[in-house]
Amino acid sequence: MDEIAARHHRSRKRAAPAVGRYWAMAMVLVTALAVPLMVSLFQAEAQAQVLPGCTATRVTDPPRQVLDCGNGLLIESEAAAALTAQTPQSGLDLEGRAILIEVSPRESFQVLTPHAIATVRGTQFAVDVDAGVTSVFVVEGSVEVSRRDEPATVLLGPGEGVDVRPGEPLVVREWPQPRVNALLARFGR
Repeated sequence: MDEIAARHHRSRKRAAPAVGRYWAMAMVLVTALAVPLMVSLFQAEAQAQVLPGCTATRVTDPPRQVLDCGNGLLIESEAAAALTAQTPQSGLDLEGRAILIEVSPRESFQVLTPHAIATVRGTQFAVDVDAGVTSVFVVEGSVEVSRRDEPATVLLGPGEGVDVRPGEPLVVREWPQPRVNALLARFGR
């Protein structure tokens, strides 16, 4: 009987480390899956509060957030867009990715990026920020665009866009349809 008990005790000793290893691997896997989910939920919650007084709705195809700020201001931002409010209802800062804005007639609304300032009155337009360039495209209405560090401006009309790069002139161009389609597809259009 002592020999059977001793064998059972030895087999339990060998099994315990294996169970411990599996438990540890399971915990690592759960943590690896849970942390990104918690971070994305935190980011989603943070994005929902971009502008005071706005109501946020999440859209999944493609992933984006729609902010209805009342008074004719509707902002769609890509899921990873980095937005912060300047002051309620007057404008926002965009550090990365793209937004699509629809503004009904109002006093003024601005989008500040690292490279440009886009000021509007009653229009629909997109702003896309990438490393070293801000692109502004007008769907309808008009948008005035300038560099953050220069007073010179250009006025964009429907179908026109400008790429704002440091040290390069602001050149208004009619955007080719494939470029327009690629940008607007990011907002399900």
